[in-house]
Amino acid sequence: MRRSDATGARKKDTREKIELGGLIAKAGLRYEKRALLLGLLIDAADRLRGNDAERDRLAAIGVKAFGHESK
Repeated sequence: MRRSDATGARKKDTREKIELGGLIAKAGLRYEKRALLLGLLIDAADRLRGNDAERDRLAAIGVKAFGHESK
């Protein structure tokens, strides 16, 4: 059972990482350096803390980019 649980957790982790990479590509940032991408994400995380208006603004941009999807 434990081995099966560990395998399932690894598969889930891998799937999440693939999906996150897809978001980077969808945003048009596929060829940017990793340090720049990490800097963007850290800066965004800092700006989002306690700022519901900014969170809503960025979520609206994402919803528009996805089209009818709302992930």
